[in-house]
Amino acid sequence: MRTNFLEKALKYGIYAAAFVPLVIFSQFISPFHFGKVVVFRSIVEILAVFYFVLVWADRSYFPKRNSTFWSLFAFVAVFGVTTFFSAQVGESFWGTLERMGGFWTFSHYFVYFLILTSVFKSKEDWLRLLDISIFVGVLSALYGFGQKTEIQFFVGSGNRARIFGTIGNAALFAGYELVLAFLSLTLIFKPGNSRYKNLFYLFAFILAVISVLMAATRGAILGLVLGIFIFAVLYVWAYQSKKAKNIVLGLVSLGVIFLVTAYFFGNTSFIKNSRYLSRIMDVSTDSYTIQTRFWAWQAGIEGWKENLKTITIGWGPENFNIPFSKHFNPKFFTGIGAETFFDRAHNMFVEVLVTMGLAGLVSYIGIFFFLFRTLWLKLKTRSKDESLLYIGLISLLVAYIAHNFFFFDTSPNWILFFTIVGFVYYLTSEDSVQRGFSKILSVLQLSVLFILLILCMFLIYRTNIQASYANYATTRAITFGWQGDTKGALAKFKESVAYDVAGRYEYRHRYAQYVFENYGKVRNNPDEIKNVIKEVQKNADSHPLDYLPELYLSRLNILLGKEDYKSPYNDEALKHSRRALEISPTFVRAYYETGQAYINKRELAKARDEFKKASELNPDVGLSYWYWAVTEADLGNVETAQLLVDKSFAVFNSFAPSETDYLRMINIYDRTKNYKGLQKSFESLIAAVPDNPDYRASLAAVYVKLGMIDEAVKEAKNAADLDGSFEAEARAFVKSLRREW
Repeated sequence: MRTNFLEKALKYGIYAAAFVPLVIFSQFISPFHFGKVVVFRSIVEILAVFYFVLVWADRSYFPKRNSTFWSLFAFVAVFGVTTFFSAQVGESFWGTLERMGGFWTFSHYFVYFLILTSVFKSKEDWLRLLDISIFVGVLSALYGFGQKTEIQFFVGSGNRARIFGTIGNAALFAGYELVLAFLSLTLIFKPGNSRYKNLFYLFAFILAVISVLMAATRGAILGLVLGIFIFAVLYVWAYQSKKAKNIVLGLVSLGVIFLVTAYFFGNTSFIKNSRYLSRIMDVSTDSYTIQTRFWAWQAGIEGWKENLKTITIGWGPENFNIPFSKHFNPKFFTGIGAETFFDRAHNMFVEVLVTMGLAGLVSYIGIFFFLFRTLWLKLKTRSKDESLLYIGLISLLVAYIAHNFFFFDTSPNWILFFTIVGFVYYLTSEDSVQRGFSKILSVLQLSVLFILLILCMFLIYRTNIQASYANYATTRAITFGWQGDTKGALAKFKESVAYDVAGRYEYRHRYAQYVFENYGKVRNNPDEIKNVIKEVQKNADSHPLDYLPELYLSRLNILLGKEDYKSPYNDEALKHSRRALEISPTFVRAYYETGQAYINKRELAKARDEFKKASELNPDVGLSYWYWAVTEADLGNVETAQLLVDKSFAVFNSFAPSETDYLRMINIYDRTKNYKGLQKSFESLIAAVPDNPDYRASLAAVYVKLGMIDEAVKEAKNAADLDGSFEAEARAFVKSLRREW
């Protein structure tokens, strides 16, 4: 076997990796991301074996260490150091299930870069890879357009407001297509292109720009505008043409027009009724989406400033949730189902600062500093024919940075980014290394190659395939749950948490969530519930700075203690909810759990105090006032309860009580003979559940108590109309009121 065989294998492996952004595993949790990561890691791990033997046989394949190389290496090194000293090492090393952005995965991107820059030494190799990357971007964009249809082939289809292609998130998709737009624009101006090649690049550019707009992500649109502006400015500088100056003036004018239009016409019905324009034109800092970004950044930075260690090396990669929880802004919480959990800062610079400290931020900025520096130096020394290539790459990086100021990268974005950096490395390095004839591998080298391949297969099985099995089992469990197969769901959840793989943290919580939401189906199986608690306790033990396991443990114990106020489960629930509040003192939902535990213990005054605290943390959440009202009514303070009920509907973030909520309040009013309260509650309940004849019959009886005879007759007739079996009773009721049917 010769070294040129290894080189070819590595090149084809790199080409295969370029297609990873198209991978979708619909049967997995996080179908657009999990599969991409395990496939990419598997490819890189195999390529790493071939690369090791290749470099062993021929040292000329090892990349030259220039400023681009060292800047990337410095960031990866800081990534590793901050992982080792992380507040949660396991999380930093393996990453979360959804993001999979830990050191283990990130190191694969750097190995990809090493291999890429080692074996791609010709312009033809690089252009082929870039063409493949652009082609993949075109396919992803077309897939996104398919999501605007009802065709089920396209995962996520159904006339979506915002498309996300094969990337799985509109903002990530926008960032991905943004880079490809500028890459296509750059290559359009490459000397020597054929007519068909230029048409391909032009088509890809237009398609990518349309995709960015249809993703309706303001950060990406800002990046697009800034990138084009920088392109035009540098074009003017390089070519000194009047036409170029007019283009720049036109772009500035368009930007001013956009800002003026957004300011004066952003509230018009035409803009508000457009799913795209309403987002794009909303540049106000009062926008809830923009405000949540500021709140998250503020929470993260407060955590970063906590001590010398966090300032220097941060909390550890993938651990943004820890400072976010400690400094949680209660304004995030708007009611059940709106529990905000920021595991990322949605700003790469803040993210790196908080999780990797000043060391991480300096090394991250250093990457772009050296990229800009090398490109700028080449731009000043190259001919005008070559200038547009460097202008395009500089504009690409500006657009990329602008987008990342409002979001972050995941696997497809990182793959593309390291590919672009590799291309810059190639363009700004010295002339290609001239290699001699290919060498024949020795017996020892061949033996090592095969041994390493076997070990590599074991590694792939252990870290990628087994992780896939666990993920698939969880997905099947969720599917069984949707189908009403409780036994099947529980069996699959047990299977998923039995795998010793990264991601068990999430699988355990999915297991707990299912049991919590389907408690009625499993309440007669205490062993099942105890098993869930045991699994979640493992999360609490391994993540002592994470409030979420404590919250799940509190909820599960509340369910177990519901039937007996003396049950020790209620005290256990209190222990965990208080622990959650120690970790996140301003997390509103934890006060609800504490209050419910006190209700179980029949300590209503203490429960009331917890709900009151929740309402004080965020006065705009109607649910807090509702829970407070219920406890006041239970305590006999009916008038206070009614005022709080009214307030729960009046606040900005009002809520819609469930049928159970209304019935609970009705029970309280019935015990206290508060007929006005009963009237209002039944009327609201009927508005929410209009087809229940029992509720209308009950309201008719309440109307009689209040002397509202005409209204009572009307509701009695409504009940009979809904259910004919009520008619005889309704007629007798109306007759007793001395009214005609």
